[in-house]
Amino acid sequence: MNPSFSVEARDGAARVGRLVTAHGALETPAFMPVGTYGTVKAMTPEELEGLGAQIILGNTFHLLLRPGAKVIAAHGGLHGFMHWRHPILTDSGGFQVFSLKSLRRITEEGVRFRSPIDGSEVRLTPEDSMDMQLALRSDIAMALDDCTEHPATEAEARASMERSMRWALRSHQHYYAADAPGGLFGIVQGGMHANLRLASLEALLRLDWPGLAVGGLAVGESEEERVRILETLVPHMPDERPRYLMGVGRPEDIVAAVLRGIDMFDCVMPTRHARNGHLFTASGVINIRNSVHQEDLGPVDPACTCYTCRNYSRAYLRHLDRCNEILGARLNTIHNLHFYLGLLQSLRAAIRAAALKAWAADFLAARRGADAVA
Repeated sequence: MNPSFSVEARDGAARVGRLVTAHGALETPAFMPVGTYGTVKAMTPEELEGLGAQIILGNTFHLLLRPGAKVIAAHGGLHGFMHWRHPILTDSGGFQVFSLKSLRRITEEGVRFRSPIDGSEVRLTPEDSMDMQLALRSDIAMALDDCTEHPATEAEARASMERSMRWALRSHQHYYAADAPGGLFGIVQGGMHANLRLASLEALLRLDWPGLAVGGLAVGESEEERVRILETLVPHMPDERPRYLMGVGRPEDIVAAVLRGIDMFDCVMPTRHARNGHLFTASGVINIRNSVHQEDLGPVDPACTCYTCRNYSRAYLRHLDRCNEILGARLNTIHNLHFYLGLLQSLRAAIRAAALKAWAADFLAARRGADAVA
């Protein structure tokens, strides 16, 4: 079932949309918790539902290595394997291969790399990535792309982008030649070069994609560079299809991207930060490991309604962290995902009320300097 998308409300470039998949519909703008190994770390599917998660992301690269396509296919796909009944988006594996710089070799065929698990050689071509995602039976699959290094010269970025476009064609042909369970999104590349981004988009639009993603950001570029690329690219992206900004990111970055017309996000930040004791609040980030919280009887955030803030003190969370208790990571993760999913719910409400500009100004003012950890 190819996903379908409709816009239900607008406020400037921002919009609220409805994305319908084989496993249900979701409202956008939406944040996708990352389930790398077929699980959002520390969370049960029921807990994710309770927090308001509408869709999660599965990682093709890691699931290819463990447990492999055969085991997951025997469960009827990733939904059955991990006991999740709502939509799933799977990435192509391209970014994970990109991160294995010293272990990989890129050719026109695809990528060959050494497994970080046992050192064996693994091949990943556009066709291999599609076969794995078809076995996962995700609602939204991603074309395999060549993630551009940062920084990159225009010549380097052009070569990488053009390879991605050739791989996109192969991905599209292979995916839709099968009995596809969902839809395939294309990925715009081109580094920090606006002309290459527009050329990449033009190439992708020669094919029919139910959605398009912006890749190659959140790789070390400045906030100004990211915003410049979005402001150049997004107005040219089809209005009737969802726009997915891959790997972003900080709450401020999500708000900035929604203001510019982006619909979908994913990032490991809320779960990874939780495991490291960093907790998001409307006014900044709290490091629960700091000694100032040792005797603090208050919640992480008095304004937060999550299970963690309703029931536990900062002192208790710090105690759990110092003792390496698993419950600490779980409670921190519940809080951070509640914050992120609540942020997207607030953005949707502000767009529907045609009040996004004022809401965003207040949110960003409250979080000014939020990178400073208390």
